[in-house]
Amino acid sequence: KNERSCDYGWMTKGDDTRAAILSHALSLSSRVGLEGLTIGSLASAVGMTKSGVYAHFDSKEALQVAVLETAREVFVARVVVPALRAPRGVPRLRALLETWLAWGDCAELPGGCPFIGAAAEFDDRPGSVRDALVTHQRDLVGLIENTAAGAVREGQFRADLDVTGFAQDTYGIILGYYHFAKLL
Repeated sequence: KNERSCDYGWMTKGDDTRAAILSHALSLSSRVGLEGLTIGSLASAVGMTKSGVYAHFDSKEALQVAVLETAREVFVARVVVPALRAPRGVPRLRALLETWLAWGDCAELPGGCPFIGAAAEFDDRPGSVRDALVTHQRDLVGLIENTAAGAVREGQFRADLDVTGFAQDTYGIILGYYHFAKLL
């Protein structure tokens, strides 16, 4: 079993199946994008019929939002939780950045960070997929801000640091890293 389909005692067979579908969908979408993800390609990947996969999602848009939520869960488990174990301040910020840089190379993401691809696909398209993506990215920038603010409180960064600007700049550096690592 993969990490997403662990038996917690309360999960039904349908929950387990949905988790397996979403695990495959995350992997597939990291290579082909959320728009390239189809019920048919996903059904083939998981060995189900189209109607079997469709029964777990009301629409392609619902599938895309669920994939983003799955990506978020994996991101939190692989990036945020390990970083929060580090001491506050610069050590935590460093851990966050190191785990974030490694995130795009994890086994679940053979095509890299799904958020980067989704941002290019949905940056100018209103709807629930874009809304989910924006929420995740704002939360992430907020996490960087809070971590930088912790470094200010610990006396590791100067007291007048613009933590919002710092978070935006840091986010930009990460985006540049992924751009160069994957494209160039």
